[in-house]
Amino acid sequence: MNGAASLLDLDGWTALVSGGAGGIGRAIVELLLAQHARVMVVDRPGQAVPGGAVDLACDLADVDAIAGLSARLAAIDAHVDLFVHCAGVTSDAVLWKLAKADWRRVLAVNLDSAFHLLQVLVPDMRARKRGRVVLVSSINGERGKFGQSNYAASKAGLIALARTAARELGRDGIRVNALAPGLVETAMTRALPAEARQRAIDETALARAGTPDDVARSVLYLLSDLSSHVTGQVLRVDGGQLTA
Repeated sequence: MNGAASLLDLDGWTALVSGGAGGIGRAIVELLLAQHARVMVVDRPGQAVPGGAVDLACDLADVDAIAGLSARLAAIDAHVDLFVHCAGVTSDAVLWKLAKADWRRVLAVNLDSAFHLLQVLVPDMRARKRGRVVLVSSINGERGKFGQSNYAASKAGLIALARTAARELGRDGIRVNALAPGLVETAMTRALPAEARQRAIDETALARAGTPDDVARSVLYLLSDLSSHVTGQVLRVDGGQLTA
């Protein structure tokens, strides 16, 4: 193995992917496995994870359950080098109709759990001077989105968290970046009204929605040695949706 292939190889690295049973998360897990990483998935109990991955089922809205992952990782001698936060939920309504419970749940799963997972994982990364983190945000975290104040706020928070963590952890050999997809073909987006989906596609420069594989390949870039001098950045994977 030589050239770019060797820079993308993750043999000897251990990854944890939150939301790894979902459409985008599953594609990320499968690609990391193909690149020879050891991969663990943190997702809701009862979700089927890709073959070859370790299932660490956990309610990401439960702070105590997340804290308990430290012992579970130690029990399987797992030192996580790569962390991808891909967990995400939506519960849409305009601001004046949005239930407080829906605000709290979306922020808890999308944003708060990223912070709590980092608190679990970062001490070991710092001790070993080795770590790469990708927080999956959204272009709606950059521009806002009608009817998604909770979701957009959570995704904007991930961008700020990534930039701040990059500054705090860089001297420990840990890189942290955010990734901002646009419309991606998943079960969640396929449930959108056809008119809303078409509007989003019309916004893109490439005239198509992204795929989970488009996102997974970009995550791999940010986790690999190809991006060894990249940290504190937001990589848009939106087909030009935000700029078209």
